Amino acid sequence: MRRILIAVLSVVFVAAFAAPLQLLAQGAPPQVSADQPYTIEYYYKCQWGHQAEFKELFLKNHYPLLEKIQTTGRILSIKIESPAYHTTEDGRWDYRVTIRYKNSTVATTANPDEEAFVKELWPDQATYQKEEQRRFEILLGHWDLPVTDITPRK
Repeated sequence: MRRILIAVLSVVFVAAFAAPLQLLAQGAPPQVSADQPYTIEYYYKCQWGHQAEFKELFLKNHYPLLEKIQTTGRILSIKIESPAYHTTEDGRWDYRVTIRYKNSTVATTANPDEEAFVKELWPDQATYQKEEQRRFEILLGHWDLPVTDITPRK
């Protein structure tokens, strides 16, 4: 009976600490200093058959805003990509936008000029709002992934 109790407690102990220990073994990516560039990948997964519509709306109603923000120095670079082939549905994404920010602070805080930029770029706010609503209606998923460059320095 004592052996069974020890075995059960061992299983419970291992189950309780396996995930945290695995995370420690993998190691968290190193944090960059506050004054270093900070990169985030933004993934978009559209409803089947609406990828072109999403891209058109994104390039019309969001990309110009990103370019405007880039002129302020908050954004260093913008890259938009689409996969050449498809993957399984659970891992599928249609567009990846990689933005390299000036630093982690500007990447993770609200841009105080964004609302003014939107009004400047799209004076017809009713149309802009309608098109942005449509862009999000055809979106199945969206996720943001901060990435850390861990390439060894020479």
